[in-house]
Amino acid sequence: MNTISSTPSAYAYPLLIKQLLSAPLAIAPEQEIVYRGVIRHSYRQFNDRIHQLGGALSASGINAGDTVAVMDWDSHRYLECYFAIPMLGATLMTANVRLSPTEIEYCLHHSGANTLLIHADFLPLLAQIKARLPNLSRFILLRDHDTAPAPLPANFVGEYEAMLAAATPIGEFPEFDENTRATTFYTTGTTGDPKGVQFSHRQLVLHTLGACSALAMPSQGQRFHQGDVYLPLTPMFHVHAWGIPFVATMMGVKQVYPGRYVPDAIVDLIQNEKVTFSHCVPTVLQMVLQAANAAAADFSRWKVVVGGSALTAGLCGAARARGIDIFAGYGMSETCPILALAQIPPDAENLSDEADIATRTLTGRPVPLVQLRVVDADMRDKPHDGRSVGEVVVRAPWLTQAYLGKAEASAKLWEGGWLHTQDIGHLGAQGFLRITDRMKDVIKSGGEWISSLQIEYLISQHPAVAEVAVIGIPDEKWGERPLPIIVQKTSPDAGQTEQLTLAAIRAHMQKYVEQGIISSYAVPDSIKRVDAIDKTSVGKANKKLMREKYVS
Repeated sequence: MNTISSTPSAYAYPLLIKQLLSAPLAIAPEQEIVYRGVIRHSYRQFNDRIHQLGGALSASGINAGDTVAVMDWDSHRYLECYFAIPMLGATLMTANVRLSPTEIEYCLHHSGANTLLIHADFLPLLAQIKARLPNLSRFILLRDHDTAPAPLPANFVGEYEAMLAAATPIGEFPEFDENTRATTFYTTGTTGDPKGVQFSHRQLVLHTLGACSALAMPSQGQRFHQGDVYLPLTPMFHVHAWGIPFVATMMGVKQVYPGRYVPDAIVDLIQNEKVTFSHCVPTVLQMVLQAANAAAADFSRWKVVVGGSALTAGLCGAARARGIDIFAGYGMSETCPILALAQIPPDAENLSDEADIATRTLTGRPVPLVQLRVVDADMRDKPHDGRSVGEVVVRAPWLTQAYLGKAEASAKLWEGGWLHTQDIGHLGAQGFLRITDRMKDVIKSGGEWISSLQIEYLISQHPAVAEVAVIGIPDEKWGERPLPIIVQKTSPDAGQTEQLTLAAIRAHMQKYVEQGIISSYAVPDSIKRVDAIDKTSVGKANKKLMREKYVS
């Protein structure tokens, strides 16, 4: 096998996060990065602030190999931390501010963080847990422009803006091994402690390139390009906001950061800043569409990727009715996260409304560099016939290689050399994946495996249903039966209140039995009407909690 030898003076170009800044500074130095519609920095200023932050952190005693945690709302500051902290050779730990104090304490301690940048809103939470975090020796206060100045709390080395203003900027960030850990964050499961997911510079750069190329591929619509205005609606603590801030920065597009999520304020930002591209979980999109000022808003320019939970036909139809170019994305914390996107193929652009929604709500086709299989328990491939289900396993150059400090869980994650998603699904002839359930959420009834996601998808199309989650409940005769937990629509077009009855839902589902889409076992025997679906810290339906609440 021949190998390429290099000239001693040749530059090897390590894949480091700092390399993502080259293009925007060359092609869009005056483009804006906006916070809450008030603070505006150009990319040139953004780069200056990254160098100032690097200088401030270094002067505070932060060194390569340290772990620096951040607790902030989605902000320009967070974006600066996405770059400056890893570019020092340190690890950025993005703390999930929606976890319980006990869980946040565990994650900060387990990560080994010795420094915390924390927004003033979270100081009461820090007061609860600080005494049990002996390794945290350095604190930096983050404060919004409209917050009245106050004395720094004890043990704080400074306030973010003041430190940047006083810092001697780093002239040139160092170069080091591209496999150096850049980020870590924690994913919560149904059992055990949260698990630390970690990614290297190389993995983040490759994910950025893969996501960018995938989002550029559609012949029309569902694209992310240099003319777009980007507003993330996935928390920046969660899988790097799906990695899209890195993509947006590399492209040099206008970026808009909303701070704390307030529905009316988000709608105003979409309108005033002419936002055209976002991503979110279904709950956040519903929250925006139901905002008081949403009815009069023009969403016709807006492209939205929905992930985290299945995109239902009901939500997709409601978004399409408002002119939103919506489509599903698929990934998980361990996959950095993007694996697949449900983009319309170029030979299928004139679909009927029903077929269009059916395509957009598929889980998607693999993005470049992702190898995706559906396998049985012996790792044998299932047929790509759109029906044969198995576990989804994947390979890509940006998948986490191991959980932080958890060798046994890491070995299980990568059993057989493929990352096991714990998702059940099937592949079709055109390469589209459909996730039919999580392994732990499959309902086993009457000897059949029933997909809770498929039942949710079909029930969501009932005109009185705003939101639905389905769990399995024990049944003496059938083993398990599906229980739909439903939030009723409150808008005038929702129909009569009496529509949302068990009889109405059963009649609605019976149509799909007669069409051969589902078996009779998927028709529920009961429903539960609620005011709101229980959610996890990142907005997914919390089926573990629902099973605890509704299974007697």
